[in-house]
Amino acid sequence: MSVSTATVTHLARPHRPVVVAGTLGELHGPTSGLVELPLRLWWHPQRAFDLGQHTMLLWMYENVLREAIRVDELRAYLEGGLLVRLWPELNLPRGVRAAWEARHPRLRARAAA
Repeated sequence: MSVSTATVTHLARPHRPVVVAGTLGELHGPTSGLVELPLRLWWHPQRAFDLGQHTMLLWMYENVLREAIRVDELRAYLEGGLLVRLWPELNLPRGVRAAWEARHPRLRARAAA
Protein backbone atom coordinates (compact mmCIF):
# COMPACT_ATOMS: atom_id res chain seq x y z
CA MET A 1 0.00 0.00 0.00
CA SER A 2 1.37 3.39 -1.00
CA VAL A 3 1.14 6.45 1.22
CA SER A 4 0.46 9.74 -0.55
CA THR A 5 2.97 12.52 0.12
CA ALA A 6 0.98 15.18 -1.71
CA THR A 7 0.99 18.53 0.02
CA VAL A 8 -2.25 20.04 1.20
CA THR A 9 -3.14 23.28 -0.55
CA HIS A 10 -5.01 25.68 1.67
CA LEU A 11 -7.23 28.25 0.00
CA ALA A 12 -7.71 31.87 1.04
CA ARG A 13 -10.90 31.79 -0.99
CA PRO A 14 -12.09 29.70 -3.96
CA HIS A 15 -9.27 29.22 -6.49
CA ARG A 16 -6.81 31.34 -4.46
CA PRO A 17 -4.05 29.32 -2.73
CA VAL A 18 -2.68 30.82 0.46
CA VAL A 19 0.83 32.26 0.19
CA VAL A 20 2.93 31.70 3.32
CA ALA A 21 6.35 33.18 4.08
CA GLY A 22 9.14 30.67 4.61
CA THR A 23 10.14 32.33 7.89
CA LEU A 24 8.60 34.95 10.11
CA GLY A 25 11.99 36.66 10.25
CA GLU A 26 11.81 37.61 6.57
CA LEU A 27 8.74 39.79 7.19
CA HIS A 28 10.07 43.34 7.60
CA GLY A 29 7.04 45.48 6.77
CA PRO A 30 6.11 48.72 8.50
CA THR A 31 4.93 48.77 12.11
CA SER A 32 3.75 52.38 12.33
CA GLY A 33 2.56 55.29 10.22
CA LEU A 34 0.27 55.35 7.22
CA VAL A 35 0.52 52.46 4.78
CA GLU A 36 -1.21 52.50 1.41
CA LEU A 37 -1.90 49.07 0.01
CA PRO A 38 -1.83 48.63 -3.76
CA LEU A 39 -5.16 48.26 -5.49
CA ARG A 40 -4.46 44.55 -6.03
CA LEU A 41 -4.44 43.93 -2.26
CA TRP A 42 -7.23 46.33 -1.28
CA TRP A 43 -9.64 47.54 -3.95
CA HIS A 44 -11.38 50.19 -1.85
CA PRO A 45 -10.93 53.86 -2.92
CA GLN A 46 -9.39 54.66 0.48
CA ARG A 47 -6.37 52.34 0.61
CA ALA A 48 -4.35 53.98 3.41
CA PHE A 49 -4.22 52.30 6.81
CA ASP A 50 -3.11 54.15 9.94
CA LEU A 51 -1.12 51.50 11.80
CA GLY A 52 -1.42 53.55 14.99
CA GLN A 53 -5.09 52.56 15.11
CA HIS A 54 -5.32 48.97 16.31
CA THR A 55 -8.43 48.11 14.30
CA MET A 56 -6.86 49.46 11.09
CA LEU A 57 -3.67 47.51 11.80
CA LEU A 58 -5.68 44.29 12.20
CA TRP A 59 -7.68 45.06 9.08
CA MET A 60 -4.55 45.62 6.98
CA TYR A 61 -2.93 42.40 8.19
CA GLU A 62 -6.11 40.42 7.50
CA ASN A 63 -6.31 41.78 3.96
CA VAL A 64 -2.66 41.18 3.14
CA LEU A 65 -2.76 37.62 4.53
CA ARG A 66 -5.93 36.86 2.55
CA GLU A 67 -5.07 38.58 -0.75
CA ALA A 68 -1.29 38.17 -1.20
CA ILE A 69 -0.28 36.11 -4.23
CA ARG A 70 3.49 36.60 -3.88
CA VAL A 71 5.82 36.32 -0.89
CA ASP A 72 7.27 39.76 -1.65
CA GLU A 73 3.84 41.25 -0.84
CA LEU A 74 3.98 39.59 2.57
CA ARG A 75 7.53 40.87 3.13
CA ALA A 76 6.55 44.42 2.16
CA TYR A 77 3.50 44.80 4.40
CA LEU A 78 3.83 42.39 7.34
CA GLU A 79 6.31 42.35 10.21
CA GLY A 80 7.06 38.96 11.79
CA GLY A 81 7.05 39.88 15.48
CA LEU A 82 3.93 42.00 15.09
CA LEU A 83 2.20 39.18 13.19
CA VAL A 84 2.88 36.82 16.10
CA ARG A 85 1.44 39.32 18.61
CA LEU A 86 -1.65 40.04 16.48
CA TRP A 87 -2.29 36.43 15.43
CA PRO A 88 -4.94 35.56 18.06
CA GLU A 89 -6.94 38.69 17.16
CA LEU A 90 -6.92 38.30 13.38
CA ASN A 91 -10.17 37.34 11.67
CA LEU A 92 -8.94 35.05 8.91
CA PRO A 93 -10.47 32.45 6.61
CA ARG A 94 -9.91 28.93 7.93
CA GLY A 95 -7.58 28.08 5.05
CA VAL A 96 -5.32 31.07 5.70
CA ARG A 97 -5.06 30.31 9.40
CA ALA A 98 -4.43 26.60 8.76
CA ALA A 99 -1.71 27.24 6.16
CA TRP A 100 0.19 29.75 8.33
CA GLU A 101 -0.10 27.64 11.49
CA ALA A 102 1.06 24.51 9.63
CA ARG A 103 4.21 26.32 8.44
CA HIS A 104 4.77 28.31 11.66
CA PRO A 105 3.82 26.31 14.79
CA ARG A 106 4.69 29.40 16.86
CA LEU A 107 1.47 30.99 15.56
CA ARG A 108 -0.57 27.92 16.50
CA ALA A 109 0.88 28.04 20.03
CA ARG A 110 0.10 31.77 20.24
CA ALA A 111 -3.51 31.17 19.14
CA ALA A 112 -3.95 28.46 21.79
CA ALA A 113 -2.54 30.65 24.59
